[in-house]
Order: sequence, then C-alpha cells, then structure tokens
Amino acid sequence: MYDVVVVGGGPAGATAAEDLARSGAKVAMLDRAGRIKPCGGAVPPRLIQDFNIPDAQIVARINTARMISPTGRQVDIPIENGYVGMVDREHFDEFLRQRAADAGADRYTGTFIRIDRSEAGPSVIYRDKASGQEKALSTRLIIGADGARSNVAKSEVPGGDKIPYVIAYHEIIKAPENVASYHPDRCDVIYDGQISPDFYGWVFPHGNCASVGMGTGVEGVDLKQATAALRQASGLADCETIRKEGAPIPLKPLDRWDNGRDVVLAGDAAGVVAPSSGEGIYYAMVGGQVAATAAAATLASGRVSDLKLARKLFMKEHKTVFKVLGAMQNAYYKSDDRRERFVSLCHDVDVQKLTFEAYMNKKLVRARPMAHIKIGIKNMAHLTGLVSAQHI
Repeated sequence: MYDVVVVGGGPAGATAAEDLARSGAKVAMLDRAGRIKPCGGAVPPRLIQDFNIPDAQIVARINTARMISPTGRQVDIPIENGYVGMVDREHFDEFLRQRAADAGADRYTGTFIRIDRSEAGPSVIYRDKASGQEKALSTRLIIGADGARSNVAKSEVPGGDKIPYVIAYHEIIKAPENVASYHPDRCDVIYDGQISPDFYGWVFPHGNCASVGMGTGVEGVDLKQATAALRQASGLADCETIRKEGAPIPLKPLDRWDNGRDVVLAGDAAGVVAPSSGEGIYYAMVGGQVAATAAAATLASGRVSDLKLARKLFMKEHKTVFKVLGAMQNAYYKSDDRRERFVSLCHDVDVQKLTFEAYMNKKLVRARPMAHIKIGIKNMAHLTGLVSAQHI
C-alpha cells in the first residue's frame, strides 16, 4: 500500500515524487519509457536555484534573446545580471526521475490504464512494459502528472477532458559550426504567420545540438513543413537531424485540479504552461511541488478538501503573471501586423528590462511604477495603430 502513486515522471511528477519521498511518504512513480517531450528547454535562474539543478544539466547558457518579426526585423534583448539555462529533456527528465528514486520513490515503467476503487481504497491499474501484463498499485492518493492529454484528468477531474492546447513540434539537430545566423549563446524567437499563424517558431541552442520548432493550435497546419521552412530560413536545413518530437502544450490552467476524493493534478495535466511564452518546465515543477504539499496535507489531516491546496497555492503565486501573459498573447498573436507591432514594442528598453526581470524571477516587478505606465501607453499606441509598426 502506497501513500501516493504519481502517474507521470516528467518534471511535475518527478518533483512531486521526490518531495513526498523526502518527507517520509511511501511513494510510487509510474512513467512510460522512452518518451521525450518536445521542448525548447529553457530554464530560468529561479528554477535552477529553487530546485537545486546541477551545472552538469545546463547544456547552454543564453545571454541574448532575438525577436524576429514577420518582415525579418530583428530585436536583440540582452539578458542582464545572469543567464537563461538550457536543458535537454532527454537527460534532464531522467535526472529528475533518478533523483526521486534516490530520495526513496519506487519507480515503475508502464502505461496508465485506469483507477479502480474498493473498500480498501484506490488502485492504479497499468500495463507493465516488461511483461505486458496489467498490474495494480494500491494507494491512498494519486497525483496525475501525465501530460496535456492526461488520462487521469479525463477520467477523474471535471473539465479535464476539455483543456485547450497547441501542438508543439521540434527537431533536435546537430549544432552548426559555420552558420552566420546561428549563435550558441542566443535564443531566436520567430513571430511569423508563415511559420505559425497563432504562436511562434524557435531556434534554441543546446550546446552541441539545437532545438528548432514551432507550435500552433490551428488545424490543418503542417508542423513538419513549417519547421522545414524555419530551418531553411535560419540556414539550418543541412544540419544533421538527431530526433523529431511532437506533443500538445496546454494553454490554460484548469478551473479544478482535484476530484474531491483521492486525485490531484500537476504540470501539463493541470494546464500550467505560461501563455504567450509557452514556458512550462518551471511551472510544471512548481505544480509538482504544490501537488505534493496538498497530498501531504491530506495524508496528515484526512481531509480530502486539502487537495484543493495545490491550485490555491499555485494561483496565489502565479495567477497575475498568467493573466498578463494571456492578455499579451490575445492582443499580439492574432495577425502578422500585430506580431510586427509586438516586435517593434520589444525595442523599448523598459519593456526589455521588465520582461526579463519578470521571467528570471517569476514575479511582476513593482519597483518601477513609471516604467509600467510608460509601457502601458506604448502598448496602447502600438495596438491602436497610433504608432507605425515600422516605427522604432
């Protein structure tokens, strides 16, 4: 009998399993083998610090972000007082899973099927990868951390089957040696309707390799063709392709993260990917952390209402950031004209500094009220067309 079974061993699930195991709970972590999530791999300094990520997992240190508009305008934004770390999810996720195991969590490899219940409590039914047989893990609580199309969420949590998402696709390529448009310390973000009609494309360095990809929620877009066009435009078409991956990325946190009984969600299963940026690793790990806190509280008190702590704790800290980023995406990602204006706005030094201060520290900066006012005025001028998209 386990105290908690964590379904999913990505950043959210592995973090939840580690936290609970370190607190003394008896924990099982169930994960599918061999799945690598498509991800640019960016992690801010706060994640590296809060979750004690060793230097060996940081495959590149980014000091500049380049925004590229539909007309090819380039705006380089320096990352002051630090860097953005890059990880390779193939190795990073396994590091987190192993760290959870080292903390005392039992690892199981297989595919989640369903949750059965009896007088003794719930059991997670899964298909064991090695034997192919159905097996059961008896438990008191379950954390569903099995991704954007979470089967745990679909079957257990109201609204879990209706989460909106974009499809992300990327190709990991061997890093070029003599391509002028590529720099190993710079992330390129491409806002171009020819690449993505409603999101963006990216070229993110990963040390000796790079992630090139895009995302979209528009049906009928050929993601592989769009990525091929992005590689061609970036001078990366001839680079060796190491692997290709695609997966859904959720767009909005669910209104409810628990079933009021014995299940709580974490990470993509709860919808916690930042709008506009699509950043998910940091928020997934925080989601795993608060799910573990809620599970531990429920185990200690016996009150299933304590499962609600996961969403309450997360939204208390991050609701405003998600709201602002959501408004930004709705305002600027609708057309190439809006995207052109967005990149134009990124020329502004106040925009650059406040954006990256918020990204690095995961908080909206309130120390510079006049800068916020100036940005608000400039934002309205760009959106209403009072300022030309070509104006710098």
